[in-house]
Amino acid sequence: MHAALTRVRSHSAAAARLVRLAYFLQRHTVRVCLGGALASAAQAVSAIGFEDVAARAQALAQSPHKPVASTVPPQLKALSYDQYRDIRFKPERALWRGEPRPFEAMFFHLGPLQSEPVLVNEITPQGVRHLPFDRSAFDYGRNLVSPQTWGDVGFAGFRLHYPLNRGDYKDEVIVFLGGTYFRALGAGQRYGLSARGLAIDTAGGVREEFPRFREFWIERPAAGADSITVYALADSPRSSSAFRFVVRPGADTVVQVRARIYLREPVATFGVAALTSMFLSGENQPRRGDFRPEVHDSDGLMVQTGEGEWIWRPLTNPGAPLPTSFSTGSPRGFGLMQRDRAFASYEDTEARYELRPSAWVVPRGDWGPGRVELVQLPTPDEANDNVVAYWVPQRQPTLSEPLDIAYDIHWQGALQQRPPNAWVVQTRVGRGFDEIGEDERQYVVDFEGPALAGLAGDASIKAVVSAGANGRLIATNAYPNEATGGWRMTLRVQQVDARQPVELRGFLQHGNDILSETWSSIIPPR
Repeated sequence: MHAALTRVRSHSAAAARLVRLAYFLQRHTVRVCLGGALASAAQAVSAIGFEDVAARAQALAQSPHKPVASTVPPQLKALSYDQYRDIRFKPERALWRGEPRPFEAMFFHLGPLQSEPVLVNEITPQGVRHLPFDRSAFDYGRNLVSPQTWGDVGFAGFRLHYPLNRGDYKDEVIVFLGGTYFRALGAGQRYGLSARGLAIDTAGGVREEFPRFREFWIERPAAGADSITVYALADSPRSSSAFRFVVRPGADTVVQVRARIYLREPVATFGVAALTSMFLSGENQPRRGDFRPEVHDSDGLMVQTGEGEWIWRPLTNPGAPLPTSFSTGSPRGFGLMQRDRAFASYEDTEARYELRPSAWVVPRGDWGPGRVELVQLPTPDEANDNVVAYWVPQRQPTLSEPLDIAYDIHWQGALQQRPPNAWVVQTRVGRGFDEIGEDERQYVVDFEGPALAGLAGDASIKAVVSAGANGRLIATNAYPNEATGGWRMTLRVQQVDARQPVELRGFLQHGNDILSETWSSIIPPR
């Protein structure tokens, strides 16, 4: 469920993540030959924009699906993961290198796992030109291969560079690689969670489908440009889609997305603005035997509903697949967030989880009613992305009517979106001095924020907690946390029927004023 884009963990962990992605993507794909696709793409056209790509998507959706075949030569298929990693794009061959433009583009080579090519084009003032595969732009390291015999096999994907952290060096700012996956960085951040264009049947017992980008058009940036535009055509057995991405790098890198989705066949669950992340362990779920206190790319799902409520759901590594959702009118935002920014919370000098970005999705226009769906899967290690969040519109696209949708994704670091009053800074689960029953759980939730700052220790603050029909609240409490200046909410709950989940909600209130976001958690069936 994730494309490994750069080395962010150990070799073995990154390899496992690539294997998992390839397994899922290839499991749902039937291969056919590219035929004349590469040749036809080389024919220049005068201009192209979103409506042109959408017309191509519509035409694709009206004909039977023809998946792209692997063009990987046998020599590449035989490479091991480490041998494939020895193939590197030469930075001096970057697109626009040496030109007075702030952006550069570099490309990924096909390999044993990234085996299905994408077409890449450049939009210039003179027209659109296909960017052919050029073996001389790659360093093959110690691999004994013969790229001169391969022809134009295409690329696996590409990345865009920009002087994000200092003026004399162009950092990676966004990567498109595998499926409809992409991920971006703001200043001072390191790659973590990913976004993807579509989520089809991710939950609900139907086999998940992974659309793939088939072709890209990169608009040549002007000198001094502070943004760059990319168009993309995606396809899958049951859908075809057009995308436009406007990338604005900065401390908070923003990717403006517009999409138009056409269906060939009905789908059970259709999700957009999808985010994919990893949660192995945290303060709410310590991992025995691991010297690292926490291991995760994201620690919670935050939702701002159309009704104005802010909700925080701490992520978990469940024992079984755990889909949950939050229904609302037109949402104001949602995201998978990495709130904990302290190195001491992770103690991982290689992964640097405290530098992983949060991704906050802000809808453009009225999305109407629907739900934010969160799917959490069990994972034995950090090599697997096991968390997906996306928007499921109540009005799904039909075979006769496409879905148009637009939104911004903010890739944020220490300065990130938070509720205006107070928010959860940690959730802990377990007993203290007192024993608790086998069918009971105790939660300790800390809040901080401007609504709590300066409150007197004897302020009349109460914890407003509910546990649903299957939960019996035994005790709740709220009191100041002298160490942090925030407030702590505790609750103890009994799961009445072990075969049924318990939905928990809690927030801090002073008189008629709600002081905090709503903390929301679920006790799964046992």
